[in-house]
Amino acid sequence: MTQRGTLYTISAPSGAGKTSLVAALLESTPNLQVSVSHTTRPKRPGETDGVNYHFVSKKEFQAMLDQQAFLEYAEVFNNHYGTSAQWVDDTLANGCDVILEIDWQGAAQILQQLPDTVSIFVLPPSKDTLLERLTQRGQDRPEVIAQRIAEAQAEMSHFAAADYLIINDVFATALEELALIIRSGKLLLKKQQCQHQSLIKELLL
Repeated sequence: MTQRGTLYTISAPSGAGKTSLVAALLESTPNLQVSVSHTTRPKRPGETDGVNYHFVSKKEFQAMLDQQAFLEYAEVFNNHYGTSAQWVDDTLANGCDVILEIDWQGAAQILQQLPDTVSIFVLPPSKDTLLERLTQRGQDRPEVIAQRIAEAQAEMSHFAAADYLIINDVFATALEELALIIRSGKLLLKKQQCQHQSLIKELLL
């Protein structure tokens, strides 16, 4: 029987670097996938439908909501985001670990439904660094950046609800810490016991 994968949520204020960390983690970690959310947000330059997000209209999003197709959903900066319940369940059932890049509200919704979920929160090393990262993107107008900074403090206040906390100061260090969390999850007793059933049975005879 295939061992079920582990679901991870990773939350952070905009500009903390969680997307870059997850992208680098995927390149070096086998049997790990990131969920691609559905969103009504307009596509940004360089983004690809089905890769960064599934970009849908508000009407399409509402139809999926009516069909209870989302494991969680939220409204962020006047845009809607949702995670496909079917995709997550199928991927975990196939033995693959899944990461959800999600805000704290979504992480809380996931944990209520799936208590075995492992939650991770990423913080920037300072407010100045956060502002610098948001500005360097060159994707948002000054008023949008100001709004994101204002929201960031409220978002960051929920870090204590997570299982793990990473400070993304030196990228390589933060990436190593994130990878260690994923690797350590595979050593949990219930995971090892399932994977090594035959060996354990033989040793205890």
